[in-house]
Amino acid sequence: MTKTLLSCRDLVVEYPTADGTLRAVDRVSLDIEHGQTLALVGESGCGKSTLARAIMGLARVTSGSIKLEGEELVGLSQRELRKYRPAIQMVFQNPYGSLNPRLPVGRIIEEPMMVQNVGTEAMRRKRVLDLLDRVGLTAAAAAQYPHQFSGGQRQRIAIARALALSPKLIVCDEPVSALDVSVQAQVLNLLVELQRDLGVSYLFISHDLAVVRHIAHATTVMYLGQIAARSSSREFWKVPAHPYVQALRDATPSMEAIRSGVSSHPVLEGEIPSALNPPAGCRFSSRCSYAIDVCRETEPPLRQVTEQSWVACHRVSVAADGTVMSPAIQQTAN
Repeated sequence: MTKTLLSCRDLVVEYPTADGTLRAVDRVSLDIEHGQTLALVGESGCGKSTLARAIMGLARVTSGSIKLEGEELVGLSQRELRKYRPAIQMVFQNPYGSLNPRLPVGRIIEEPMMVQNVGTEAMRRKRVLDLLDRVGLTAAAAAQYPHQFSGGQRQRIAIARALALSPKLIVCDEPVSALDVSVQAQVLNLLVELQRDLGVSYLFISHDLAVVRHIAHATTVMYLGQIAARSSSREFWKVPAHPYVQALRDATPSMEAIRSGVSSHPVLEGEIPSALNPPAGCRFSSRCSYAIDVCRETEPPLRQVTEQSWVACHRVSVAADGTVMSPAIQQTAN
């Protein structure tokens, strides 16, 4: 069994606005295991990036807990957090904006080691060359500047920088969304290879299920600041019990649809409601074709429906033989 690396419990992140308090992350709990990848999926505005920033210590936590190998991080001062910084690093979405254009690549990768006073200058320079080689770039790249590289190469540089302090967890916030499809596959393959060789864990944030399908060991789906469903990735694709998960999966084109140029599945309709004024009851009820009165009145708890699957939906049931009955399956049966 794997040991939990990072654990969040009942995490809340709020922002004051002119129109009231916006609760971007609402009582979220999740676990990331050593050497595993947890995919965090959802539409833009659901709170994924805010959760990532809270884990990184870049967003103030209103309440709740974040523990790294059992050590509580919430409430620590910036000085106290400093010793935990090397363990959690981040790869940002935009490789064109996340690298300092005025610094050569070697200095960009070396900088985290300089900040943490790691090794001598000679040791750091050797580490930089080793990291460039590991991410598939030549030693000559150390003397070049970010504008001399393609988007995929820049993201490799960002990954090398994230690896500089030998982290236990890398938060990947939409790391391939700004790249061409062919380049996406190369970067994803690199992340898988690094995890295999180094044992690093990933929190992989994306709105694209096709991207996370082959990289994640477990998948958590967020909707309007809350967790709608979570499961092992095998269970996620086998039984998409929650209507929102079903809609996201149906909106992900199959290989047959890509070849034919026609999708047989409808795209999820409607806009995600405002987090300043979320719907009563289930937050997905305003867009759910299976919603009934209880869905609009009572918030569904996140409950376990199989050994590796949890779902927040009143309409999901479990048959006597253990089969998970989603609203779609029940409607078909009736």
